Amino acid sequence: MSNTYLFDYSPVFLGVLLGAGLVGSLLLLARLLAPRRREALKGATYECGILPVAGHNWMQFHVRYYLFAILFLIFEVETVFMFPWAVILQTLGNTAFIEMMLFLAILTFGLAYAWKKGVLEWER
Repeated sequence: MSNTYLFDYSPVFLGVLLGAGLVGSLLLLARLLAPRRREALKGATYECGILPVAGHNWMQFHVRYYLFAILFLIFEVETVFMFPWAVILQTLGNTAFIEMMLFLAILTFGLAYAWKKGVLEWER
């Protein structure tokens, strides 16, 4: 390893040192100048601009809400994939059409299964 090799990378080393020094000095400056006043409501739970009611803030949600959200995400991703596919369908040919129909059949089967299990019902 020669000195020429290290000399070629000296601007990189200098840039890393300057960048680390700048970041470190700015973090130290922010630590020194930042206000340290701790207010009573600083750690309170905040939801939609409404302060929580005195007492216990923990609330459990039924698993149906999460399953409904997952189903929504699955069908949202489906539409994201279908739009580009529909734009170039003619250039892809019949194989791409058959594959998309298989994809839609699998998703329809999943929706029918979730429906049969009662995931889409809000009240029981």
